[in-house]
Amino acid sequence: MFQIYLMGVIYTILGIVHFTNTGFYRPFMPKFLPAHDLLIYLSGVAEILLGIGILFPQTRVLSLWGLIAMLIVFLIVHVNMLFPSNGLGISPWILWLRIPIQFLLIYWAFINLPKPIL
Repeated sequence: MFQIYLMGVIYTILGIVHFTNTGFYRPFMPKFLPAHDLLIYLSGVAEILLGIGILFPQTRVLSLWGLIAMLIVFLIVHVNMLFPSNGLGISPWILWLRIPIQFLLIYWAFINLPKPIL
């Protein structure tokens, strides 16, 4: 149960950071997406709601699936950063490392889903 609460707290805090440090996220936004600030705020709201939702048994499953979906969508940002013109001066090995980390976060959410009873 500790890891459920840890996950909930982490995503809630990260969601809040979308509002308190919006400028940090702007450079990472793919150029082809519109309304960068709005998308940053919406993703912050999603992280806060899903992070809080994980903490309660009644909303945990829906929140975990929501996190998985959100993390898959966020792969767009991480893959986009792999293109040299979008790397923002970040070392390529760090950008490549971010991809498996994203899959580990997806896996972390997935393994915390309740197991079906057969």
